[in-house]
Amino acid sequence: MNSYGIVKRVVLLKSMIKQFFIIILLFVSFTLSAQEIALMQYGGGGDWYANPTSLPNLIKFSNLNINTTISEKPQVVTPNSVDLFDYPFVHMTGHGNVYFSPNEAQNLRDYLLSGGFLHIDDNYGMDKYLRKELIKIFPNKELVELPKDHPIFKQPFKFPNGLPKIHEHDNKRPQAFGIFIEGRLVLLYTYECDLGDGWENPEIHNDPPEVRLKALRMGVNIINYVFKN
Repeated sequence: MNSYGIVKRVVLLKSMIKQFFIIILLFVSFTLSAQEIALMQYGGGGDWYANPTSLPNLIKFSNLNINTTISEKPQVVTPNSVDLFDYPFVHMTGHGNVYFSPNEAQNLRDYLLSGGFLHIDDNYGMDKYLRKELIKIFPNKELVELPKDHPIFKQPFKFPNGLPKIHEHDNKRPQAFGIFIEGRLVLLYTYECDLGDGWENPEIHNDPPEVRLKALRMGVNIINYVFKN
């Protein structure tokens, strides 16, 4: 075998070893924190910290309604951190710019390929920045709109029309997009909906109770899909 063949095999072996340890790390982490949610702190200047009461309220609603045992104080993780692998469910939101470095994109790809799940909720104004960054994570994958009969809209609460509309924004219809890997939904992007605002304390946006309830129920459906499928 020539030197090029040897080098090629060594590189392939190193890649396989890396993937093996990532899977082991993720398995151990997910076993220790099987029902936990984290909030992603990303770069680019966008307000990743928007809606500070949303996740705690959603988690409380989930624990009461589907018997999850999620900590009501979600931790913050960054895209390039090994801590990302401690959480089977990571939530991301904001209004503005999003940027992933090459290392961050690679770490996110490893996380999602190894069993992680990312929910991105456009708080309004994130879309044009986010889409180009998702290409860094999965260059050969496209966002696909989820059909109304997708399981995420069926349990435990039924949404026969798909993703509910919580805030008007540009008066476009709400859409749920996904990235699938071998049939598994690894990334959910909710657009023109603003679930996070609906999860916030009622006095913040003054949403009617029935609107907040729709948002919380849809959020629980997402949690249920990730943790119980």
